[in-house]
Amino acid sequence: MANAKNQTVETTNSVTDFINSVPDENKRADSYRIIEIMEQQSGHEPKMWGPAIVGFGSCHYKYESGREGDMPLIGFSPRKNNISLYLSLNKDDRAELFKDFGKHKTSVACIYIKRLDDINISVLKKMITVSLKRTREKYS
Repeated sequence: MANAKNQTVETTNSVTDFINSVPDENKRADSYRIIEIMEQQSGHEPKMWGPAIVGFGSCHYKYESGREGDMPLIGFSPRKNNISLYLSLNKDDRAELFKDFGKHKTSVACIYIKRLDDINISVLKKMITVSLKRTREKYS
């Protein structure tokens, strides 16, 4: 497993071309707004990671299993059914921040929203700040 090649790597593909290919007009507009927010909060320009993730910054990780690679500090992807936000939040962060976040679903590593109008943008900004701090602490 340590030698498995990572599928999601930074590419030189155009973020603008990718977002412009999103069929849903509202999701496209929300994606541009998320880019603006994440770029402002992180200080990093958007880059494509794999064919469908817009990431900001990067860090190198190495697991106890020996698997290692690079990943964006934060990111998102406008998927067919929702927008996936890739933020690193621990259990306490989630409990505190999600109560005022708005309409969303979660999995272990993702936060799913339908549109920006469903969430509190101020809380999203705080989540991004916390996630950046957590990721930098863990992988620095």
